[in-house]
Amino acid sequence: MTLAIRSASAADLAASIDLLLKAGLPVADVSADRLAFVAEKNDVFQGVIGVESFAKIGLLRSLVVSADARGGGVGPALVTALEVACLANAVEELWLLTIDADWFFEKCGFAARDRADAPDVIRSTAEFQGLCPQDAVLMSKTLT
Repeated sequence: MTLAIRSASAADLAASIDLLLKAGLPVADVSADRLAFVAEKNDVFQGVIGVESFAKIGLLRSLVVSADARGGGVGPALVTALEVACLANAVEELWLLTIDADWFFEKCGFAARDRADAPDVIRSTAEFQGLCPQDAVLMSKTLT
């Protein structure tokens, strides 16, 4: 069976938090309204991606793929789905913070940025202010 990407719902919150915890990612402010898409294969939860939107700027949140699904295209498929949805909602830039996946996001077209370059709306997020460590890599991508 093929990979299915669908809009996330409140019913996906528990599975999303479980997957994030297994990956060692922060969950303190994860909520159903910040989940964007989930990936499933054979009705098995494979991954999730979230976003916080601030008019023309978005903060990519909570991208995680189950350990047994990594390397199978789930991550790039979730990022692509999020980018398409963001563009449809007039988001022009996506920002993110990552501890150890900068190599993955570079492959998706994101570039490392200095923390001083972050827009005020990104600086004001809980993720920027403390959920992610100060040495997390800040990255951004202009959507076209």
